[in-house]
Amino acid sequence: MAGEDESKPTFDRSLPESGHMEQVAPLIRRRIAPNGGPFTATGTCTYVVGHGRVAIIDPGPDESNHIDALLADLGDEQVEVIVVTHTHRDHSPAARLLAARTGASIVGCGPHRAARALAEGEAPMLDASSDQAHAPARVMAEGETVSGPGWTLVAVETPGHTMNHLAFALPEGEALFSGDHVMAWNTTIVAPPDGEMRAYMVSLEKLRGRSETIYWPGHGGPVREPARLVRCLLGHRRQREAAIRARLAAGDSRIPEVVAAIYQGLDPRLRGAAALSVFAHLEDLVGRGLVACDGPPRLDSAYAPA
Repeated sequence: MAGEDESKPTFDRSLPESGHMEQVAPLIRRRIAPNGGPFTATGTCTYVVGHGRVAIIDPGPDESNHIDALLADLGDEQVEVIVVTHTHRDHSPAARLLAARTGASIVGCGPHRAARALAEGEAPMLDASSDQAHAPARVMAEGETVSGPGWTLVAVETPGHTMNHLAFALPEGEALFSGDHVMAWNTTIVAPPDGEMRAYMVSLEKLRGRSETIYWPGHGGPVREPARLVRCLLGHRRQREAAIRARLAAGDSRIPEVVAAIYQGLDPRLRGAAALSVFAHLEDLVGRGLVACDGPPRLDSAYAPA
């Protein structure tokens, strides 16, 4: 739309409920895991693609009741393949539960990895958020496919939120399963050492050139104007970068100071995420030579007292 403010994404806060299977498109059903919270909306969206012989995308957290309910919904349908977008603990652990119950293979993203070499003390932060046990039968690369009767899933490499993040296009529905890369309900957290801001921005730019008309994300409802939202997310991140640089120019030298200045009124539960987002921007700015730092950026600086 001409004249739209592309630095201010418009989010859809009308979140779908967990606890039941819903047909959301001719080839797509959705059941939301019971793991709602400030970072997961009403829970992780598990998608069933196809009918009869189906793919399951992102079975969710290590929650056996969710898998029991999902299999009850499917009845005698066959799980052809289990597809995972990325290895955060709210997305991939239940893939192993589902594989054990159905015999289906796990495919999609590779094992979890850090965005860069870990500094001293960073390994526990990586372990806290990631599913280190994820070991798929097949790691999919850009353009590779899995298919079943009437459906095809095409891997789209979208690193940033995590470095192994994949989205999956469904050509038969002009749709993209966007994982946590693009969501309708909120911005995506990019938190080192799992994620990297530069990779995330490059992946957003990549999506600008795609033709899907709807995204089905890992949390919340569908993205119904994906091209517009992707443009707005890019603008929002550039605006955030500019705000961080302005705070540095004003004399702020520690991340908590920057967070307090530019995230006014933030839910206290999200302060840690905001600090990690600022850290990710600073890491990118240092890497591009736009900000100076007295030594390599350290994650513990994100939590230093203001």
